[in-house]
Amino acid sequence: MTSVERTREVKEHSCYIGRIVKVAIDRQLGTKHPDHGVEYPVNYGYIPGTMAADGDELDAYVLGVEVPINTFDGRVIAMIHRLNDNDDKLIVTDGKNFSNDEIRAMTRFQEQWFDSEIVRRPI
Repeated sequence: MTSVERTREVKEHSCYIGRIVKVAIDRQLGTKHPDHGVEYPVNYGYIPGTMAADGDELDAYVLGVEVPINTFDGRVIAMIHRLNDNDDKLIVTDGKNFSNDEIRAMTRFQEQWFDSEIVRRPI
């Protein structure tokens, strides 16, 4: 992917910041990844009907919900833009605002393997 294509993708994904979205949860809090065995300390899923550069739907972490869920309607407060991977992640909450440090701590279980930046407003 060229840098122009990557910049366009970041713009497309960052446009979700501030919007209400529906997240389909495919990795509930407390479950383990089927291939890697890592346990999910947060609910994790995707935005149905979207497309990310990796060919799958756009992924999302749901933060601030302390029970396993199947779906979630919430506001996108930020995006994790991976610099060494083509799979950005939205940060969705029920209205809570988390600092970048809090987002990093809650997503570290998976994001520790990637270089990334947190985007807070549409580019």
